[in-house]
Amino acid sequence: MSSDTGLCDLTAVEAARLVRERHITAAELVESCLRRIERVNGTVNAIVTLVADQALAEAAKADADLAAGHLRGPLHGLPVAHKDLVDTAGIRTTYGSRLYEDHVPDRDAVIVRRMRAAGAITVGKTNTPEFGTGSHTVNAVFGATRNPYDTARSAGGSSGGAAAALATGMVPLADGSDMGGSLRNPASFCNVTGLRPTPGLVPSPAAATAAWYTLGVSGPMARTVGDLALLLGVIAGFDQSSPLTLPGDGSEFAALSTGLSTAPPDGLAGLRVAWSPDLGGLPVDPDTAAITARAPAVFERLGARVERVDLDLSAADDAFRIYRAWYYALAYGELPQSELAENVRWNVTAGRALTAADVARAERLRTGLFRRMSAFWANYDLLIAPVSQVPPFPVEQPHVAVVAGVPMPDYLAWMRSAYWISVLHAPAASVPCGFTPGGLPVGVQLVGRPYGDAGVLRAAAAFEAATGHAARRPPLLG
Repeated sequence: MSSDTGLCDLTAVEAARLVRERHITAAELVESCLRRIERVNGTVNAIVTLVADQALAEAAKADADLAAGHLRGPLHGLPVAHKDLVDTAGIRTTYGSRLYEDHVPDRDAVIVRRMRAAGAITVGKTNTPEFGTGSHTVNAVFGATRNPYDTARSAGGSSGGAAAALATGMVPLADGSDMGGSLRNPASFCNVTGLRPTPGLVPSPAAATAAWYTLGVSGPMARTVGDLALLLGVIAGFDQSSPLTLPGDGSEFAALSTGLSTAPPDGLAGLRVAWSPDLGGLPVDPDTAAITARAPAVFERLGARVERVDLDLSAADDAFRIYRAWYYALAYGELPQSELAENVRWNVTAGRALTAADVARAERLRTGLFRRMSAFWANYDLLIAPVSQVPPFPVEQPHVAVVAGVPMPDYLAWMRSAYWISVLHAPAASVPCGFTPGGLPVGVQLVGRPYGDAGVLRAAAAFEAATGHAARRPPLLG
């Protein structure tokens, strides 16, 4: 097979197979991705630090290793991009902040180390708002990331650079992180997939600052569910640096990736599915509501038993906001506040104002919610709901101010459909669900019981195969 720009549009599973079997070279694959980056990155601003020469050198080494009979791992020769919140040794990592504009770490984060050990080739860093704050990817260092399906719209956030890079074929795999929807929201906005794993499955990005903090997680992003499982199989697994780490080595997901990619499940017979269109009364944009409302019928056709539920998760709101504010005061409270973006300062200020009674209230609320959801999971295997309450909004807006006629009190409020789920200690995937009349992507959120990540991926793969929405490419690709 000759080198051409189409190689960058292969799934990660297929590209890895072709490299492994030496039908294509890692160099050809990396070159294809670099050409795509050159063609479209100036329009969407997804990759903000590019290391093309390093990637080409690593690709040549990967090809030489394979010729000598040495396969590094399941990602051998695959180009990847890392979120600019994740430390990469020798590669600028700004965290989207002017305070770190020239920062170059001297060591890799755990997930980067694992991806490289599995044979992945880093091509660059993806854009994020300052310290990942907000579901719109814009910062004072690099500016805004634009939606590949409509460049006048937001790519979401805070993993918006990763989602836009995936959607346009700049890379087949990318890592993301998620506290209040930062991985799921951009996946929904850009018609790609993302998994917020059960806390502890993947080494926590907050482990060095707040080792017992469970709201923030790292997770895989890709164009297909099979590719999600491939990357999860690499980054998941026990890590002694975290007290919350789960046992295992990710092999369950590596095996799952092979099965999902060769023969995606064509049925979900007997699966007990709960459908909550608004998670207990949240306002949802009419286009988003109409598109996500199609999901229950798809699951029914696949053999699942679907029941609409009146699920009230409102207790999660106060709990999430208190825990988030506490974390921001801890992680960023010592930085010069005048040099931080408004949203970061707002969170730090809220954290500094917390009392012991506030933290106790958050713990009571979350504990009560976990107990109620434990009873819920005794009757259901999967919860389906909107990922985001709106489709992609204009890129010039700092955040969504009104949802379905309801004013939002602050920059966080429009993402309750995602951050309420974050409090549940459960895995949640964003999967393409359809498009608005104007051609904007909308994802559906699939939530499983805690530690049920494999089941979520199986359901997501069946939905993906039944609908075909993930195959629709952005107009700017021609």
